[in-house]
Amino acid sequence: SSRTISLLSQLEKINLGSVLGEADSARYVTSKILHLVQSQEKTRKEMTSKGSTGIEIILATLEVKHFSVCGYGYMARFFSIVGFDTSGGRRANVLVTKGGTQILLQLLLTASKDTPPNEELMVLLHTLLAKVGPKDKKIGMKARINGALNITLNLVKQNLQNHRLILPCLQVLRVYSTNSVNAVSLGKNGVVELLFKIIGPFSKKNTSLMKVALDTLAALLKSKTNARRAVDRGYVQVLLMIYVDWHRHDSRHRYMLIRKGVLQCIKSVTNIKLGRKAFIDANGMKILYNTSQECLAVRTLDPLVNTSSLIMRKCFPKNRLPLPTIKSAFHFQLPVIPASGPVAQLYNLPPDVDDVLDESDDNDDAETESEIETENDDDKDQQFKNDDIETDINKLKPRQELGRSIEDLKMYEQFFPELSENFQDCDLVSKEPKPFIPDANLSGPIVVPTAEEE
Repeated sequence: SSRTISLLSQLEKINLGSVLGEADSARYVTSKILHLVQSQEKTRKEMTSKGSTGIEIILATLEVKHFSVCGYGYMARFFSIVGFDTSGGRRANVLVTKGGTQILLQLLLTASKDTPPNEELMVLLHTLLAKVGPKDKKIGMKARINGALNITLNLVKQNLQNHRLILPCLQVLRVYSTNSVNAVSLGKNGVVELLFKIIGPFSKKNTSLMKVALDTLAALLKSKTNARRAVDRGYVQVLLMIYVDWHRHDSRHRYMLIRKGVLQCIKSVTNIKLGRKAFIDANGMKILYNTSQECLAVRTLDPLVNTSSLIMRKCFPKNRLPLPTIKSAFHFQLPVIPASGPVAQLYNLPPDVDDVLDESDDNDDAETESEIETENDDDKDQQFKNDDIETDINKLKPRQELGRSIEDLKMYEQFFPELSENFQDCDLVSKEPKPFIPDANLSGPIVVPTAEEE
């Protein structure tokens, strides 16, 4: 512990610029800290404990400009010291609370200025961001402000064959895509078309990359703008063909997650009306129904059946009641059907027409604006007060209205006399007890209690 504290204090002095040969000294000190962290579990826990300043000092070292370009060796030591290679969950939270996300994005921006950029350093930075990102709710906004979106996207465009590099880049894009503004921006820059170059028919090579690409695509297609772009380019039919190919070749069901990823993409596309129409036109209902029937015998494939059922229920044409077609098991006859009008038009529609008004795609333009407003007002949430909330208790009480009038209810008084009798004049509440008068209809001797028994 004293050794670690001494090394951290030396690193802090290097940050202040009071040590000669700062870059070499930083490399030497971090290598010593790394050795202690790797050889002693206690030291690793102390570095990330609640009251420790170890992570803050290391982040401050990374933030110094002339240390930001120390290269892959220094970053690898930092990566190992933080310990993401063994258990990144808890340490990721520590890194986020210390401001590590912003520093990593700045390092990514600095490293991208090199021509060509250091591949090892880019892999390492994106691996860190992929683990830190889910813990930081504002990473999408931070990445967009810093310009990190285009950096990652350009790396993917320029290294489509370098699977080792684009795998962490796609993981980071998946994190960025949870922000709808980022999803729209990435879609405009052609990321949807780019991902369809990565995903493809059944192949046992690079299945991890295929899974990450499908998850990223599903997150991007949740944006209605990107979903329309995918429909316009005929990608709905492509997704169905890919799903059928994986379904046929995956006889041992080893790649169920990839098959589910394809279904998630189809589910995201069919959130809009154009996507549902494209799904029906591509014979998607029959494809998913047949594949689901073949999956029923295997219990581990229940997630595929459930997702397929959700897609089919969402895309099946909706009709108003009554249904005069063969779709309905019952016929509801209207008392009067006018010769012309909206009711007659509905009855004259062919059976495959969706006659329910669908306004799900009418508010696409407000999607991005609402997200921007949400980000701008994020810091004011706790001070927000909704004036539309009713606080008057009397107004919140529901008004109870009788189904019948009081005059109509009087016919039931004879069945419930206790509800209408006035018990104030009854002998039960009088002060003097009523004398006992035996009933003449009672049979048997009358027993009169004595005074003692009373």
